[in-house]
Amino acid sequence: MGFTSALSLYSLSHPKVSAGAAHSHSHPLKHRLQSEANPLTVRRRCLRFRSVVVKAAAASGRGRRVYSQSQPPLINAPVKQVAAFIVPAGVFVAVTFVLWKLVEKLLMPKPARSSLSAAENKSSVKGMKWSFAPGTNLLSGFTAKVDRESKQKLNEFAKQLRAFRSVDMSGCNFGDEGLFFLAESLAYNQILEEVSFAANGITAEGTKAFDRVLQSNISLKTLNISGNPIGDEGAKILCEILVDNAGIEKLQLNSADLGDEGAKAIADLLKKSSTLRVVELNNNMIDYSGFTSLAGALLENNAVRSIYLNGNYGGALGANALAKGLEGNKSLRELHLQGNSIGDEGVRALMSGLSSTKAKLTHLDIGNNSISAKGAFHVAEYVKKSKSLFWLNMYMNDIGDEGAEKIADALKQNRSIAIIDLGGNNIHAKGISEIAQVLKDNTVITTLEIGYNPFGPDGMKVLSEILKFHGNVKALKLGWCQIGAKGSEYIADTLKYNNTISILDLRGNGLRDEGAVCLARSLKVVNEVLTELDLGFNEIRDDGAFAIAQALKANEDVKITSLNLGNNFLTKFGQSALTDARDHVYEMNEKEVNIVF
Repeated sequence: MGFTSALSLYSLSHPKVSAGAAHSHSHPLKHRLQSEANPLTVRRRCLRFRSVVVKAAAASGRGRRVYSQSQPPLINAPVKQVAAFIVPAGVFVAVTFVLWKLVEKLLMPKPARSSLSAAENKSSVKGMKWSFAPGTNLLSGFTAKVDRESKQKLNEFAKQLRAFRSVDMSGCNFGDEGLFFLAESLAYNQILEEVSFAANGITAEGTKAFDRVLQSNISLKTLNISGNPIGDEGAKILCEILVDNAGIEKLQLNSADLGDEGAKAIADLLKKSSTLRVVELNNNMIDYSGFTSLAGALLENNAVRSIYLNGNYGGALGANALAKGLEGNKSLRELHLQGNSIGDEGVRALMSGLSSTKAKLTHLDIGNNSISAKGAFHVAEYVKKSKSLFWLNMYMNDIGDEGAEKIADALKQNRSIAIIDLGGNNIHAKGISEIAQVLKDNTVITTLEIGYNPFGPDGMKVLSEILKFHGNVKALKLGWCQIGAKGSEYIADTLKYNNTISILDLRGNGLRDEGAVCLARSLKVVNEVLTELDLGFNEIRDDGAFAIAQALKANEDVKITSLNLGNNFLTKFGQSALTDARDHVYEMNEKEVNIVF
């Protein structure tokens, strides 16, 4: 072991020797035992070692190093022979002693004083507290629970909270402890207006971090705690804190595991708050009882503007309760009830309440509520009377052609609705024809969503003929309507004359190459309006892509800025043609076309 150590020290400055030594002495313990049993072996190896040093020094004088481990001849003079043996042996013993002491120091356990110091350091960390508002502190021992990386991230978050007007910390997963830590910065920042703590694993315990913070911070307007399992208990704690807050205008508690008790707590808050404008409670577990509580709040509150209750369990009874609350409300502007299974009976009660209210509703979302043609009749009656409704969503119901006819009749009288969504309602060519007739005289509708209705090429023909010279539709959404290549001929012909449509969605219509070629012919004609064209999911191949690419090159005044050909059957040849067309347009007109394939 001693000889190996000596050789290792020498090899630090002579790496080639080290490599050779490592190969020839792979078992240092075995070598040490053999050396102690055979002094002659030690003597020979020391002599060999001396030979290595001498030859290396000689070689260095010639400008390069040559190492050799061949056995040298024995020195004849007895004195020189003894000296040659004793000097290396002395060096060997001295070096071995020093190395042994060094190893002993490294292997021996640290003195008790080190352990004591570590304990003192741990104790000092454990006792550290982080004040985040006057008179309040973090839970003791918080900093001992998070590792260095987490602390670093939280410190970065804290800097953001101190410096910006709007901060998004959604999905950071810092939990309750992290929220307590960040609360100090939240209280400190007097310019922060919007903060999102969505999806961070915050529970009811974490909502206590807002205590006194929101009293100190009067600038915060939007608080988003969506996607955190705070439950009813957390909602109660938060509402008790917010009742004295005069700053928060928008509260987002979507997907927060709220039930009827949580809804009741928010209703009590609404009864007392004069500043809260928007309340989002989407995708929770609020039932009829919770809807009743919120309806009671609407009777007393005259400040709230928007209520989002999408994806809950209100049902017909919940809609009926809300209707009674709406009758006495004057402030509500937006009501979102998508996915509550209110049905025809529920929509009847709801439309009755909306017809009686003094509130000027502008946005109504009753999509995905199992509404049939019977329910569409009640909606149509309300639409006829409304002078404030701007946006109506009836997506994913089942009103059919009969219901579409009733809605169309109401739209002939209404002059306020600009955006209407009737997608996914099982409307065929007959029903679409009725909707199309409305556009002859109605110039208020600017967005028409009728996708996911199987009206086919026949319905497309009627709609296209009217859109050539009538209406004011700017966004036309016709995805998944089974119009095929024949239907694309009709809409392509319309584009040659229409001067209003800027967004056209034709996804999933089975256009194939034939339909793409038809549209390409229209794109060659000067069209100063169309900017976005979506042809995704249409089984288009390279021939269709080539035709569209040539159209883009041929039309020097092309206005398209977004072209989607994703989820088709293009190869690298079709993709290359489109890329080349995009580059050509930019070179000629300095216009950027975003092409997706």
